[in-house]
Amino acid sequence: MVILGIDPGTNTTGYGLIKRDGRNLVHLDNGVISPRKNLSLADKLSHIFVELKKLIDSARPDIAAVEEVFVAENARSALILGHARGVALLALSQSGILTHEYSTREVKKAIVGYGNADKNQVAQMVKRLLKLPEVAASDASDALAVAICHANHTSLRG
Repeated sequence: MVILGIDPGTNTTGYGLIKRDGRNLVHLDNGVISPRKNLSLADKLSHIFVELKKLIDSARPDIAAVEEVFVAENARSALILGHARGVALLALSQSGILTHEYSTREVKKAIVGYGNADKNQVAQMVKRLLKLPEVAASDASDALAVAICHANHTSLRG
């Protein structure tokens, strides 16, 4: 089963592709989609959508996992992040990809075993679990973590 993990953001949307082969997780690809900073919000969202559709069409994932919006103290940032999530969900839905959503806390707990782990702890564990030669870029590492989280949840269910 090929799983696409997405860590949405308007400035940088991370993606990670893994394959669950029995109990093993295999890294397939990861990266980021980064619209130009000077684009309007609408144009950034359009860029993210187009690039995600290209990725989905070429990778053909069986399933996807998307990180939920983390609401800290800035409601405006959460709202803008919600737009990027919406675009990711739309691209997946239009491609017919079944999508699951996980909170940041769920992802951290699935990867590190602790819901308050910091980003570096998550990145190091992703590197170890997928046997990567180096830590992936921050948003790509987060996306791989979301994919691993889903793979772990799926293996627990069945």
